[in-house]
Amino acid sequence: MPTDIDVLVVGAGPTGLLAACELLRRGIRTRLIDRATTPMHVPKALSLWPRVLDILEDLGVADEVRDVSVPVRAFSYFSDRKPLASFTFTDDLAARQLPQPETERILTERLRSLGGKIERGVRLLALDDVDFSGRIDATDGVTAILEHGDGLVERVRAPFVIGADGAGSSVRGQLGIGFEGTTYEMAFALVDAHIEGYLPPDEIMYYQAPSGTLVIVPQPNGVHRFLSVMPDGGGEVSVPMMQALLDARGPRGVRITEPVWQTVFRVHARRAQEFRRGRVFLMGDAAHVHSPAGGQGMNNGLQDAHNLGWKLAAVIRGESPSTLLDSYGPERSESTRRIVRDTDIQTRAWMFNGPAQVLARDAAFRFLDRSHVVSRFYTPVMAGRRLSYAPERDTQRPARWSACRLRGRLPGGAKVGGTFPRRAALAAGAAGPETDPNRWVLALRAPADDGAWMREIGHIATRWPQLRVLRLPRGVVETGAFCGRQGYHLLRPDGHIAAHGHRDDLDRLEAELAAVLLSPSKR
Repeated sequence: MPTDIDVLVVGAGPTGLLAACELLRRGIRTRLIDRATTPMHVPKALSLWPRVLDILEDLGVADEVRDVSVPVRAFSYFSDRKPLASFTFTDDLAARQLPQPETERILTERLRSLGGKIERGVRLLALDDVDFSGRIDATDGVTAILEHGDGLVERVRAPFVIGADGAGSSVRGQLGIGFEGTTYEMAFALVDAHIEGYLPPDEIMYYQAPSGTLVIVPQPNGVHRFLSVMPDGGGEVSVPMMQALLDARGPRGVRITEPVWQTVFRVHARRAQEFRRGRVFLMGDAAHVHSPAGGQGMNNGLQDAHNLGWKLAAVIRGESPSTLLDSYGPERSESTRRIVRDTDIQTRAWMFNGPAQVLARDAAFRFLDRSHVVSRFYTPVMAGRRLSYAPERDTQRPARWSACRLRGRLPGGAKVGGTFPRRAALAAGAAGPETDPNRWVLALRAPADDGAWMREIGHIATRWPQLRVLRLPRGVVETGAFCGRQGYHLLRPDGHIAAHGHRDDLDRLEAELAAVLLSPSKR
């Protein structure tokens, strides 16, 4: 069956939209479908953390996101209305709050500017020709059976399929992949509304009480989100019910007026057993769901899309071997495991109600507030600045790397698998909307008088035209984030450090390049 597409993306939420954008801007023919006939209008997800803002900046939409969103500069915790702790965020670590429909609108406009579109009212009925051996090269594609809104049934052949179709994923169901995890016993009530009175416009507040925790989150245009465990007796969420919780637990003098959205939901912590089967991939809520604590859900899905987009493009363009795609599942599954663990801890802390539990929790928060441990070590994790993927090969590290290993453990230190420090990447011209999204970057720390070493680097670079070589500016390498020795950092197209080595490690660099890139003679 002939095909005129390279990738079929099922699901046009934020994750599917970003996946399509990442593919289209790399020249990959992409088709995006969604069973919904209209865009979503409810503001489910809000938070966009700095690592995702980096991704959106490279896509060329970060300025618009900043214009229509609001920053969160502090998480403040209270116990029986008494101040307990406040964890502040510097500008480079602060999340921005933007209702999900606005995020989708911005991504949809970028999709259209790249020549893409959303085909709405189209649902996936079945997937044929899926290879269950796990090998990418076992087949040349997958057949998707689609149903249109007018009843037309269509068979589409696609080399690759991405399932970004939510927690009830049809793609995951077609693959027979389990969705392991748990569901919390309690239900949560949510009200988004305008208010009378004053609430900080740049602060998320956690009002903890033995009867439960009330979370208040700012949004653009004076709207605030009120989130709490449903009180005993359940029932329907309503403004009077949430006002009663606010009066009992929250700040005084605040009245909920015009509701924007209200709902009751249950929280799940689940992860797909596999993120890939053959040529079909899962991402976003189709691959993982977890507590809204910390606002990580949409960010995790967007990072799935960013991780897979460049890899698929490199394989389809014939620039990398198909084995590159094997890394998607392990990298994103491990990242998801850590997020599910952390959000579960936060969610269970919301539910402490015994005197001993409350006393221990409050003591822990006071210690964290005084010691600045959260600000120094954990806020960068929430911001995505500590996201790191485990190296697979020895060639990704220097032959002698004990000092580099220690530096990589320090806050802000560059480490193999981690993201290259953003400010350094921008200063060196290795990131930003003007950079080639398909390029690998070889960032060098080299003295000006070592011409022989630079010539060797030049000989290596001629074998891989996808590789861009640049010297790190002196002000960048002296920040303390980098190894103090002469050497290199090999950067993937997504900004993660694929390999690091010293002056005498060029044989390791060549071996690493051969593992991830195809030279023109081998295509």
